[in-house]
Amino acid sequence: MDLKNRIEELKKKKKAVILAHNYQVLEVQHLADFVGDSLELARKSTGVDADIIVFAGVYFMAETAKILNPDKKVLIPEIEARCPMADMVTASDIRRLREQYPDAGFVAYVNTNADVKAEVDIICTSANAVKVVNSMPQKRIVFVPDKNLGNWVKQNTDKDVILYHGYCYVHDEFEYEKIKRLKEENPDAVMLVHPEAPPQVVEMADEVVSTSGMLRYVASTDARKIIVVTEEGLLDMLREKHPDKIILSAGRKAICEDMKKITPESILRSLEEEKYEITIPPDTMERARGAIEKMLKIK
Repeated sequence: MDLKNRIEELKKKKKAVILAHNYQVLEVQHLADFVGDSLELARKSTGVDADIIVFAGVYFMAETAKILNPDKKVLIPEIEARCPMADMVTASDIRRLREQYPDAGFVAYVNTNADVKAEVDIICTSANAVKVVNSMPQKRIVFVPDKNLGNWVKQNTDKDVILYHGYCYVHDEFEYEKIKRLKEENPDAVMLVHPEAPPQVVEMADEVVSTSGMLRYVASTDARKIIVVTEEGLLDMLREKHPDKIILSAGRKAICEDMKKITPESILRSLEEEKYEITIPPDTMERARGAIEKMLKIK
């Protein structure tokens, strides 16, 4: 309680808010003013009445908040909390691909760093990827970096989608045979799958949804047993919110090690010392903001 009270005290003193991703541990989620997926947190960050935003997530998420709030101080409690998938594509990769596909539109998953966002036409999240791709005037779309999310988009659009080779190691390691067996052992269970999972796994899903979609589905369904194929932080949240329902992991505990680097203690230190502050070159920030704002206009 002392730690929580100290954090609350500092938030009031410094006019700060804490945003946390759905994959954070429950102790971090409980400290946050807002918890959500990448799209929800991007939208929320633009409307907060605060001087400081503490982002309990991975680096690209804090960057996105800074891009949308250039006049606010944005902090990430652990500077090493990065997204390996975001680091799989660089700005030079995008420039090379533009030479290779000069007639294509370029869509980047929000799980990318600021310099990549500055090089593409528009950003998407797992919640709106199909809608974003369908909004593009070009017939051919280069989709970076997640090959699995890109494949899901490809199955749900008439566009010619060119896939990149990136992936989320947490979702890409879900094993088809284990999940198939789990589903056979629980025929009464509904299976929700995040579109970052491999295509074979996605094809088994009753619903393919983002983390926010999973939260809404579990809250509204009459099903008592649900298999949830995503990172464990969301399952912890679902179990806490819906103790009357059986939430099953998909054959293993799927953990994003970088997301788990954020702790209540690191949030307290971040508020006390105002570290680690996100800084982005102005030109990169301006061009990246344009790509994000195009996405936010799509309902």
